[in-house]
Amino acid sequence: MKKNNQEAADKITFKNLRRLYFFALLTIAITIILSQVLVQYNLNQQLSDSKIINISGKQRMLSQKIVKEVLILHYVSADASAKQISHLKEVLSLWKINQNALENGNDSLAFPKEKSETLTKLYLEVNPNFYTIVETTNLFLLNLEQKNNLANNQKLVQIILKNEGIFLSKMNQIVTQYDLEAHEKVTEQRKIEYWIFAFTLFVLLMEFFFIFKPTNKKIEKLIAKLLSSQKKALKLAYDTEIISEIKENSVKELKSLNYAMENTLLYCRIAPDGSIIHVGEKFAKLINYTKFSSNKKFSEVLTTDEKEQLNIDRIIFEKQRSGWTGEIKIINKEGQTFWLDLSMVPVTIKKEESELLIICFDITERKKAQREVERLNIENSTEKINQQKVISSRIVENQENEQNRIAKEIHDGIGQMLTGLKFSLESINLDDKEKSAQKIEYLKKLSLDIIKGVRTATFNLMPPELSDHGIVSSLAKLTQELSKLTGKEILFYNKTDFNQRLDSLIEINIYRLTQEAINNAIKYAESSHIIVQLSHSNTLLSIIVDDNGKGFDIQSVDKKRNSESGMGLLFMKERIQYINGRVFIKSIPGEGTRITFNVPI
Repeated sequence: MKKNNQEAADKITFKNLRRLYFFALLTIAITIILSQVLVQYNLNQQLSDSKIINISGKQRMLSQKIVKEVLILHYVSADASAKQISHLKEVLSLWKINQNALENGNDSLAFPKEKSETLTKLYLEVNPNFYTIVETTNLFLLNLEQKNNLANNQKLVQIILKNEGIFLSKMNQIVTQYDLEAHEKVTEQRKIEYWIFAFTLFVLLMEFFFIFKPTNKKIEKLIAKLLSSQKKALKLAYDTEIISEIKENSVKELKSLNYAMENTLLYCRIAPDGSIIHVGEKFAKLINYTKFSSNKKFSEVLTTDEKEQLNIDRIIFEKQRSGWTGEIKIINKEGQTFWLDLSMVPVTIKKEESELLIICFDITERKKAQREVERLNIENSTEKINQQKVISSRIVENQENEQNRIAKEIHDGIGQMLTGLKFSLESINLDDKEKSAQKIEYLKKLSLDIIKGVRTATFNLMPPELSDHGIVSSLAKLTQELSKLTGKEILFYNKTDFNQRLDSLIEINIYRLTQEAINNAIKYAESSHIIVQLSHSNTLLSIIVDDNGKGFDIQSVDKKRNSESGMGLLFMKERIQYINGRVFIKSIPGEGTRITFNVPI
């Protein structure tokens, strides 16, 4: 409870810090944006102010030029040319345009329409002189063009000179006023920039004390917790590795036990009602158990004698909770008689689910030996004793042969590899560090080879995913593991998201068929890419195995029943029939092969 409260408090603290950090960043961003907007605005104002000052100064120059041109035309040139008159008109027109732009504003030149009260007053004062010069100059030029009233031009020149001096004086005041106002703007901008700079520093200082410093403390605590958690995780990983190794050894032992049971013991599993759940391979061969008898009861498969069937059903019904051990006689379909030493053990699988484990021993030879001994006893006691010794020795010999066969399988397989590992470990001399290091590296490689060999050998046994999660998970695991083991690109697709569980017999047969098809594609087709696709409808489950191998001629392979490939195809066809399914094989030499399994669901 205390830990949960601490975690909740940490979350709230980090949320508050995140909000403050976001607020600080937003404040800085707004400050920077506002500062840039003001700077750009003032820069634009300064650019327009410089243009205005430049044009204002130019107006003084143009007024002087107009007066100069008028004086030249009146006093110097005896006969004014049209070119001189035209030039003076152009200068006069430019002077008027600039003056209008200065006074009333101009968008193209970025001159503002609004002005200070002082500038407005100055422009009102200079306008009479300006317009007098304009009108007088126009009359002067008109007289020159018409060569009329030339004597009156003397008076016009005097008016121009008189107003030109006043115009220059007023324009000087205007330029001075523009310069003064521009300086005031720059000063104001500097103050604003100082305030923005001070505010930004204040925000950064607040961030340091209220965000960065507390965050730093939180991070230090978090790092300390992480380091502590890392130590705990390393210890937990070490413990987990040890447990995993123990578990792996247990799985190996169970796999070995399962293999031994399947191939050495006569055993099967049945439900309390007598129906068969699973029959071991060796027992299935003895009683000729196939898919055709999968829907029969255990007693019906075990013997054809009706009395014995009833007896077995009675034993199962009465002894399914307590168990039973005894000898029974069975007669198979071929009429052969066998004697079995049968033990029935109740096993609880789940809370309300149980089954019966049947373990048998074939005692037919022993029964025959007993009968033979009885017959010999009647004929001759001495001969009976000798015969009994012979029979006993044969029984012992058979038992020894069976034990030797099991021991040989264990010895030649995992035993030899583990013995080699033991001898290599014992040969390590810790005093010779260089050779010890070399041997340890060799032992690591040998251990990896042993693990790989055991994994490869046990992978073909019943996968745990099949019984735990079903056919989809087991096929996905199969393709993944085979891809790792072979280096081929083997992919699995569940196209219709099939997730149902099927009967265990159907699932194991589908798994073995798919496994056989993939192995054939790897071993014989020499393919690099294999795709396994699973799809289903309401009544049918379909598995398609495609490869890009070299393909084969189906008809020629069907004729070669003795070849490995021919036997593999025959195996597929026979196994698919066990679950009432069908197989379709399509192969093109040089292009690849497609194998389709259709199973009713």
